[in-house]
Amino acid sequence: MSEIPLTYDEWERTVSHCISSESLWGFEIYRKSLFLADLAWIDCNKLIHHSIGRNLVSQLINSAGSVSANIEEGYGRGFGKDNARFERIALGSAREARGWYYRSRRALNPEILDHRMILIDEIIAGLVLSSRKQRQTTR
Repeated sequence: MSEIPLTYDEWERTVSHCISSESLWGFEIYRKSLFLADLAWIDCNKLIHHSIGRNLVSQLINSAGSVSANIEEGYGRGFGKDNARFERIALGSAREARGWYYRSRRALNPEILDHRMILIDEIIAGLVLSSRKQRQTTR
């Protein structure tokens, strides 16, 4: 398996057209959450070789992947309160992923950890704003 490019712009160019052609692709937080899931995959491949890190792998990969999965499910339900509910679930998963990254800090390079924390903070901020807007939408 080839390694996923580590910059967002490089990564974005590698995303399958079947994903990037969807209207959901226009939601930047969704794109960032997919990027997070791919980065978590790379990080988990490193953590799995650390004796203590192995215990964190499934938690980190599941929480990171859950962010985009819940955004997808909510988007598939249209706009409004139902979508907001899934965005709030995605928000919880993003916070959980941040916690698992924090708990993995001794096994990961500090620069990588900082990058992931900044990315997750951007996702959290975007989901907070979006879910508020969705709750106010009555469609």
